[in-house]
Amino acid sequence: MISRLQHTLRRLRRQPGYRRSISSLRGGIHPPENKAQSLQQPIAIPPLPPKLVLPLLQHIGPPLRACVQPGQQVQKGQVIATGDHGIVSRMALHAPTSGTIAAIGETPVPHPSGLPDLSITLIPDGEDTWHPDCLQELQNPFEHEPEDLLERIAAAGIVGLGGAGFPTAIKLAASARGAIDTLLINAAECEPYIAADEALMSERAAEIIEGIRILRHIVQPRHCVIATEDSKPAAVAAILAATAGTDIEPVIIPGRYPSGGEKQLINIVTGKEVPRGGRPADIGILCSNVGTAYAVHRAITLGMPLLSRITTVTGAALQQPRNIEALIGTPADYLLQFCGLRADEIHRLIVGGPMMGFTAHQLDIPIIKTSNCLIATTRTELPPLPPEQDCIRCGLCVQACPVGLLPQQLLVASKTADHDLALKQGLPDCIECGACSYVCPSHIPLVQYYRAEKGAMRERGEKRKRATHWERRYEEHRQREAARAAEQRARRDRLINAPVPKSAAQVGFWTPPAETSANTQPATGSTQVIDPQRAKADIEAAVRRVKERKLARQQTNPDSSDLAPGDGEPRS
Repeated sequence: MISRLQHTLRRLRRQPGYRRSISSLRGGIHPPENKAQSLQQPIAIPPLPPKLVLPLLQHIGPPLRACVQPGQQVQKGQVIATGDHGIVSRMALHAPTSGTIAAIGETPVPHPSGLPDLSITLIPDGEDTWHPDCLQELQNPFEHEPEDLLERIAAAGIVGLGGAGFPTAIKLAASARGAIDTLLINAAECEPYIAADEALMSERAAEIIEGIRILRHIVQPRHCVIATEDSKPAAVAAILAATAGTDIEPVIIPGRYPSGGEKQLINIVTGKEVPRGGRPADIGILCSNVGTAYAVHRAITLGMPLLSRITTVTGAALQQPRNIEALIGTPADYLLQFCGLRADEIHRLIVGGPMMGFTAHQLDIPIIKTSNCLIATTRTELPPLPPEQDCIRCGLCVQACPVGLLPQQLLVASKTADHDLALKQGLPDCIECGACSYVCPSHIPLVQYYRAEKGAMRERGEKRKRATHWERRYEEHRQREAARAAEQRARRDRLINAPVPKSAAQVGFWTPPAETSANTQPATGSTQVIDPQRAKADIEAAVRRVKERKLARQQTNPDSSDLAPGDGEPRS
């Protein structure tokens, strides 16, 4: 019997504008999707939480700098933090609602380390009053220059909402300077449990297409493609209807994890491969997420900064899993309570998907711009892994790797800290999808070893970079010292080889300038000498004057036959 999904896909394939992918995913796995639980109801908007915690680091790059003070009243959309250097120089963080800045300090944040980070705590006032600088709509954004649109995107604080968090304006500006052949919109969302993009496409496909058109106007590519998996019939139907009559080409790819990886999706849709250590722009492709396109539409067309995002809140410990449009900074425990958390059943909270996410150390971490999923699991839903055993060389990890690596060799290099072997085996190309760990019969946490080895390699790279820096500075210091010594030698040689006046050489010392008449001045820079006979006469005259003073003192004081100190001779 043909399933309902297969029947829907057959019907969709008969619609115009549909295209299958060029190639298939190399490797990959088929884990249980578990997406239907959160798709039973439309996207929900919860009430305002009692507080919002806004970390200053919600993106790739240095953290932002707070531009508000505790106790200050702010309005919705008002800038509360800005970037002052690096790739975040034009970034901004906005108040998700109106209220009072309660504190600026370290709070728990969603990070694998569990360490706190600097955040702004906002207490909502319930008024939800917009700042007057927001909601400035553009009637026709396609009449504006791409540079003006990039400024608005940067001012709106938009980052990649697919999980990476790279500032969108910087990515678009860098791509606009090159020759982009294809703008690829990633709507695959292949990881289990996560259904935020699927819900967004099903309900707001028209807004997504408008955002894609704005991105195309900025980048000016020759082709524009939106790719989604065939396991999302409702989203596929909405996208096909929204792209009808446009120059945006929908592509449906087979559902297989991790087909949503950037490099994997590029290869599936275009048949091209991103070179090792390169970027998609190197082969003329710019990849963006559907959530990012939707945020661009709201920022450009409606004048709304990035204040919220669609987040999947699911798991067996919840009574009602669903997709939520959550304000940035909303505590995770508030969303869990909104979905009916069974506090006695939750075993752990996973931030992100079960394959590439991490376990949160506490439940009160905030939602940030890159938070796409919260999974409240029970012990039976995602049980702890059995003890790790020795590798049996079965080769299943090799078959599952979508990058074509040898996970066994990478494991050996990671355990022995052989950085050169890890680099030779291509560890930097590992996307940490977890497919190898999923199929490993020995329950080896391969990805954890790879992450540790990558950290060690980055540390070694930083040490080498610092060593190279100081070596270069030392060489520059040596060159300066050598140049200074050469200059001193040259100056000494010039003084030694300089011609000496003949009269001075005859006397044996440098003599003072000769007397000149009242109307005659010595020439500037000329050497003045006197006759040796005249110098001898001056000395004899000075001796006579001393003797005369001594004779006069003796006549005045006959009892003293010695000279007083300072009269030319010492007392006897």
